[in-house]
Amino acid sequence: MLRPSPAPAPALRSVLAALGSPTAVREARTPALRAAQGPLSPELPLPVHVLGVTGAPGQPPRTRLAGWRFLIRNGERAIAAADTMLTPDGWSFSHFFEGPYVTSTERALLQAEALPVPYQPRLLSVPELYMLTLWLHAEPEADGAGAATAPAAADLLVPLAPAPPGIAAHRPYQVADLLPVLSTRLAPPPLLGSAAPA
Repeated sequence: MLRPSPAPAPALRSVLAALGSPTAVREARTPALRAAQGPLSPELPLPVHVLGVTGAPGQPPRTRLAGWRFLIRNGERAIAAADTMLTPDGWSFSHFFEGPYVTSTERALLQAEALPVPYQPRLLSVPELYMLTLWLHAEPEADGAGAATAPAAADLLVPLAPAPPGIAAHRPYQVADLLPVLSTRLAPPPLLGSAAPA
């Protein structure tokens, strides 16, 4: 059961304006969007949070809100996505894209909708690992676009396909199981010539 946060109205307006612009659609590297027949609608807005590389010692890594992502639906399925970003003038359209993360996001949302507990869907990006996860926040009434937060113990993380080696896509992970794996992979390598810990 999902309870999405409402997207900021200016973010939605900027995507609708881009969809209505033949130039924006034509210049996008999205053949599916250019070839679509019939109406296109931005749906399922998700706040995109980026996982920080380092957190304070002993503390979980922090996240920051980087944008809002809308799945662009044509008929029965999502064929592309639109990202928005925060600028000095407010939320504005960034770009359209397509690819495996679009279908993977749609699949993960359908899986999460079948869960018996309500969650607030978000996306958690880990750019250094080329990884994107569906972040199912256990407090469905929370501000999904709030300031820096960290995934809570009751949250679930569902890696989207393609996931990094050794991490199963579309499998819900407890935060306590996945975050330490990510933190280890994100940790800087030891300096050459430094002594190994005793």
